[in-house]
Amino acid sequence: MTSPVPPIETETALARRYRMDVDTGTSTVTWAWLPGIQELDPKVDPTQQASTTYDDDGWADQTVTELSWSVELKMLHRCHPTTKAFNLAQETLRKAAEQFGSGARVHVRWYDREGRDEAYEGYALVKWERDGTATDDLDSVKVTLAGKGKRVPIANPLAEEG
Repeated sequence: MTSPVPPIETETALARRYRMDVDTGTSTVTWAWLPGIQELDPKVDPTQQASTTYDDDGWADQTVTELSWSVELKMLHRCHPTTKAFNLAQETLRKAAEQFGSGARVHVRWYDREGRDEAYEGYALVKWERDGTATDDLDSVKVTLAGKGKRVPIANPLAEEG
């Protein structure tokens, strides 16, 4: 038996390696950078169903029958220094959280800021919750994007810039 070769990947990636864009267009896709992100946690949750039979000799068996995705964000609520207008990408999310039907759906994409091939896009429903509410807090929000349909792998938009 031979020993495995030690890995050459010795650097640790930083948690802040993700970026997210929100489609702010009305008739064509118009990507806008979502600023102020402090935490971004993409998830895929499998639904597992018991598929145990007598043939499994008493050992449980599971089968994945469905996948769902979500992205949990924490971000600082950004506004323009002069006009005080809130950022368009953030406002697109906030307004969608207060809508019904197709108005509640947003188109988002997220990807590795260093151009790696981890990049996805999809449609999601938005939950917007104020987070920083004390007198000494910054205005921050927690946003949950619940995937509506398939999450699609895409080419990383920053891979072309490298």
